[in-house]
Amino acid sequence: MAKIIHLIRHGHHALLGRTLCGRMKGVELDDLGCEEIARCADTFTPPPNMVQSSPQRRCMQSACILAARFGLPVEIVPALDELDYGEWTGLSFEALARDPRWSRWNEQRGTSRPPCGESMRSLQKRVVAHLEQLRNDHGSGTVVAVSHAEPIRAALLHYSRKELDDFLSIEIDPGSVSTLSVDNRGLKITGINQRVPA
Repeated sequence: MAKIIHLIRHGHHALLGRTLCGRMKGVELDDLGCEEIARCADTFTPPPNMVQSSPQRRCMQSACILAARFGLPVEIVPALDELDYGEWTGLSFEALARDPRWSRWNEQRGTSRPPCGESMRSLQKRVVAHLEQLRNDHGSGTVVAVSHAEPIRAALLHYSRKELDDFLSIEIDPGSVSTLSVDNRGLKITGINQRVPA
């Protein structure tokens, strides 16, 4: 079984904090984002023997920076993809703030969903299923999985035994590392939102 799984949020990009990118095409790391991920690579002891990534470009760029450091290929994993925000994809947070559905979504993550999008519960199920498969199938190595704030947050809520409505209790910054380790009961959290100082 995998001993360690590092969940990495992709690095910074120019639309961060302004636009709900979701699965928008063409969202790329900026220079700061590349630097954040390069610093992450210095923290892995032991080094990983597998690097996985969400299909989104900003994650694949992040994963490629890490994989190059360790001489590994990047495996694209749909289960690590960003939440599908449906009709909200690409809207500014200013515009979303005027939508009452957005307020409801942020108050009731466990029972609401973006219009024509994916529920947080569905996201959590696919991410946790993938992590459990890694735990059972991956030998005794270390896996780096590059994803997004919401999938990482959903996984950590599950392993913290918290409700989805408590999503604001877990912060996931760009370029941060959250770590799961195997014990005799399964996966346990050993680090959340750890940042590598500049």
